Amino acid sequence: MRRSIGILTCFLLAALLPTITAGDIPKLPSLGGKKDKLKTEKLPPCKACTVLVNSFNDGIRRTERSKHDGGDAAWEEERLGSYKTSELRLVEIQERLCHDVVRGEDQCHQLAEDYETQIEEWWKNHQTTHPDLHRWLCVEQAAVCCPDGFYGPNCDPCPTCFGNGKCKGNGTRKGNGKCACDEGYGGDNCDSCSAEYYEAFRDDAKLLCSPCHKACATGGCTGAGPNACRVCRSGWLMDSARGGCVDVDECVTGAPCTRQQFCVNNEGSYSCLACDKSCDGCNGDGPDLCEKCAEGYELRDGMCTDTSNEKRTQYANFTRYLTYLGLCIATCIVLQNSTWLAALVGLAVAIYISVSEYWLNTTPQAPGTPSPHSTENVPPTDMGEDHDFSGGEEQQVTEPEDTEDSQPANDEL
Repeated sequence: MRRSIGILTCFLLAALLPTITAGDIPKLPSLGGKKDKLKTEKLPPCKACTVLVNSFNDGIRRTERSKHDGGDAAWEEERLGSYKTSELRLVEIQERLCHDVVRGEDQCHQLAEDYETQIEEWWKNHQTTHPDLHRWLCVEQAAVCCPDGFYGPNCDPCPTCFGNGKCKGNGTRKGNGKCACDEGYGGDNCDSCSAEYYEAFRDDAKLLCSPCHKACATGGCTGAGPNACRVCRSGWLMDSARGGCVDVDECVTGAPCTRQQFCVNNEGSYSCLACDKSCDGCNGDGPDLCEKCAEGYELRDGMCTDTSNEKRTQYANFTRYLTYLGLCIATCIVLQNSTWLAALVGLAVAIYISVSEYWLNTTPQAPGTPSPHSTENVPPTDMGEDHDFSGGEEQQVTEPEDTEDSQPANDEL
């Protein structure tokens, strides 16, 4: 039966397969999607040539050695030629060329094929006279880059940008040569400070701009500190007497926080922090700065103290005594016809109450604490007659002097 069902299922699947389109099959995500995207990325011409040269230079460093392995170096240098410019070394470099490239690997391989002739020519004839492969290949031969400090199709010189910016198109055949200033600098040559910055240092070749104090709003400042502000930011107030911005204490000028919070003034702002749980309104942090004590707390010695444990203890004591009274009354009522039985039960109740109270009111002694009299009856240990260990310090025992033996020997003469 099971075999028949399996055969029928196979026939149904075979009949349905032609009706399934490619769009019905979910596409699985490519595991190397991001890597493939970086591999096929198209880089600008100068950047792509630079990547190729860097990979070639890595191959030079990888294969760098002064001689062939083993043997007579002088003989090998004479008979086999210099390994530095040998075809063998060039082949070793080209075999792994562009394999270490992450972005634009495909483009790097393509350029390696396009510039193969130029690279071989440089390797054989110009390696010594023009050691900079990037300048020889990318700048002079391929003409896709410019030397550092030059830009544009004609490799025009870049402006100095006063050391506070970068020339647009520097080192490439692109760009307009204008200065892209660093943060805080402005002007065509980055030779001035932008808004909210001031000149901290200037000479003929260098400019240093520093940010204004945070109290200064748009409009900048004339120097360091809040007194040099032209316009004050929110949370600050211009003081004509001091000639600058002073902090506004929002905690004094208003009441920005709720009842269960207290205000803390910050520079240019404020913060609202929660009161202690023992407070019903407060003026600061802690149970000693409460306006009123919260429910379950009482003011004692200037602090709101939790009294819930004391109330629970009082309630437990009252309940216990009431239980004892109930036991005594019940004993008298139930056993009033038998005096002896009542006396025995009453004695048992009294013993129960006494033991319970003694157990509840006895403070357990901490374990490991020796009794103050536990060392009084300890027999002395024979550790030597000249030492006393009762105080933990070594003391010398003085023997009583014998007056007869202590007489000087001259008395016998």
